[in-house]
Amino acid sequence: MWQSFDYPSDTLLTGMKLGWNLKTGFERYLTSWRSVDDPSATDFSFRLEINDAPQLYISSSSKKVARSGPWNGVQFGGIPMTHNKVFKLMVVHNEDELYYMYKPFDDTVLTRLIVNQSSGTMQRFVFNQGSGAWEIEQCGANSNCRTSRTPMCECLKGFVPKSQDDWGTPQTTTCVKKSQESDCPDREGFLKLVRMKVPDNNWSNQSMNTQECWAKCLKNCSCMAYANSDISGKGSGCLMWSGDLTDIKECSGSFSWGQDLYIRVPASELVNHSYKKKIMMIVVTVVSIIFCMFLLGLLVYKAWKKTRSKGKEEVQTSINMENRKEDIEVPLFDLATIVAATNNFSHANMIGEGGFGPVYKGTLLDGQEIAVKRLSKKSGQGLEEFKNEVELIGKLQHRNLVALVGGCIEGDERMLIYEYMPNKSLDYFIFDKERRELLSWKKRFEIIIGIARGLLYLHQDSTLKVVHRDLKTSNVLLDRDLNPKISDFGLARIFGDDDTEVSTKRVVGTYGYMSPEYATEGIFSLQSDVYSFGVLLLEIITGKRNKGFRHIDHHHNLIGHAWLLWNNGRALELMDRHLEDSFIESKVQRCIQVGLLCVQKFPENRPDMSSVVFMLANEEVALPRPREPGFFTERGFSTDTSSSKETANTQNALSITIPEGR
Repeated sequence: MWQSFDYPSDTLLTGMKLGWNLKTGFERYLTSWRSVDDPSATDFSFRLEINDAPQLYISSSSKKVARSGPWNGVQFGGIPMTHNKVFKLMVVHNEDELYYMYKPFDDTVLTRLIVNQSSGTMQRFVFNQGSGAWEIEQCGANSNCRTSRTPMCECLKGFVPKSQDDWGTPQTTTCVKKSQESDCPDREGFLKLVRMKVPDNNWSNQSMNTQECWAKCLKNCSCMAYANSDISGKGSGCLMWSGDLTDIKECSGSFSWGQDLYIRVPASELVNHSYKKKIMMIVVTVVSIIFCMFLLGLLVYKAWKKTRSKGKEEVQTSINMENRKEDIEVPLFDLATIVAATNNFSHANMIGEGGFGPVYKGTLLDGQEIAVKRLSKKSGQGLEEFKNEVELIGKLQHRNLVALVGGCIEGDERMLIYEYMPNKSLDYFIFDKERRELLSWKKRFEIIIGIARGLLYLHQDSTLKVVHRDLKTSNVLLDRDLNPKISDFGLARIFGDDDTEVSTKRVVGTYGYMSPEYATEGIFSLQSDVYSFGVLLLEIITGKRNKGFRHIDHHHNLIGHAWLLWNNGRALELMDRHLEDSFIESKVQRCIQVGLLCVQKFPENRPDMSSVVFMLANEEVALPRPREPGFFTERGFSTDTSSSKETANTQNALSITIPEGR
């Protein structure tokens, strides 16, 4: 049990976990101290509840006194969600643990939470490097608190720190006027601060409009600031402050809150402020023009250079791959071994073909069956995919990822050797009228959970943070027991710990599974894979393809059809008729709703994969209502930009490359 964060510890200061070890039943939570000097626990505690759905709560004597509302895959429902640059909140769920935590974006900023021993409320403290003490996160008089910036406290215009030596300590970040001499009201005016939490201790007059408020405050030299008390536009009202301005905060985040505040400053500050804005606009304009000219010249130069050096690059790439044999982290086979295993790459051993090249079945001398992906010499993007896959998949190991046995680099041959999957790919079963009968509801649900866990491993649980970018039914292989394994990492990308999304002009992937923001703007993230998983989930339940789906009553694809039926309370009509004798209604309904949550139009509305796994595995958890999906109609959608071949088992799962992100 964690008694408190009220002691120095590097582990506690850089992050926090509240939650449960699901295997041992061990719980981590916070309790308040009886006093600053007495660390024994009181009745107040801060915990994560998982009986129904994960939610934070504060309790006293086993009675809840405050709660956050349940985690809905994106946020706690009862807490307004605002984005900040100080710390990141998350709920993590895997086979071993379910916990809530926060991590600072900047490890130099040390914060801690405590449960107040008298009120039971939560308080956040910031560590002052200068004084070596923990202090409440607030700023002094006549200073602006900016939680999304460093330093956090800044004097208002026309004010300077009262004490330069102690500046930075919340209790001493008090500001005073630059000059005690005043030419009020002739040489003073008001500077507008937008989206502010206004000061405390105001004087108000509800009959004044904003213009009258300005005039009255200007004449009264003790009036330090004014604001409109009704910003709805439906009435008038005047707020004025005299003396020190306390508890001012700059409002930040994705929601519009706060209001305009006008503070009294010397005329010189107004002139300087206006002058600086004009200079800044001129500088920005000039720099923008120079940058655009430079960028245009660079693009012309790169296009010329690319055309000239294309042949040289192909030769150099081949040489580099030969030189890097020792750097590759997977076993390398000699060409003679692979030739013998595949019967000299005979046509009878060929089991598939894609944009990368043909795939052959083989048997090594020890009897191990393998699948050999042989890079086609005519493949335009295959060499890049080969280098990416051999560098990536060798570092990933999970029961729901296909295992890489080794590689072969010899002469101009480039091959990847995988474990052989005797039951081919998922689309081989669910889109075939006869073979789909072999997949009962129980097996389909196991496949859904397996894919979700494999994707969760890529996104969160492995040593790398990987975006697959081409998750689809043909890239999910099935072993002898029909257990799913995600394959084909040629298009995958590694994200850094702080990366949330990446923009590219080279959009690659498969229409029908590609998220809207990626297909139209070239922006991909972990949530792009979540969208693809949602499409795949709906296809597994229905036995129908998203792209190419047709219905006599509308022009929507499978996603749109599912959306219409779910809104009309007819979601079960989506289910493959072959499941009628084996399905569990509640689980089918839950899977459809989770699928629709995953394919929502905007990525910030989609749950992460830890939440998806949790929602699928726990029927007692209440699910949020999905919003409108993206790409739910086929109209206006073209595949003319394709650069890859279709395979026999993926007639409409078309891998594409779009030169420019739209």
